[in-house]
Amino acid sequence: MKFRKKPVVIEAVQFTGGNWFEIGKFCGQSASIAKEWSTSEILLIKTLEGDMKAQKGDWIIKGVKGEFYPCKPDIFEQTYEKVENDE
Repeated sequence: MKFRKKPVVIEAVQFTGGNWFEIGKFCGQSASIAKEWSTSEILLIKTLEGDMKAQKGDWIIKGVKGEFYPCKPDIFEQTYEKVENDE
């Protein structure tokens, strides 16, 4: 069987490695710095499946139930397109 992804508008912020305030405002307590690395270019995102790492360039997506998860830039580009108006 084949399935098509339903057209759902999502919110997302790209992690640039320096936009901590924007990420914190977007994710709240769901995002934190990965303390085991000395770099500030890795985030830990609390997801429904447990903590996941997000690296500089990854997108942080807010899911349909308010959950957050990281997405690699190439997958994000293949899966989503920008909405020009508030749909």
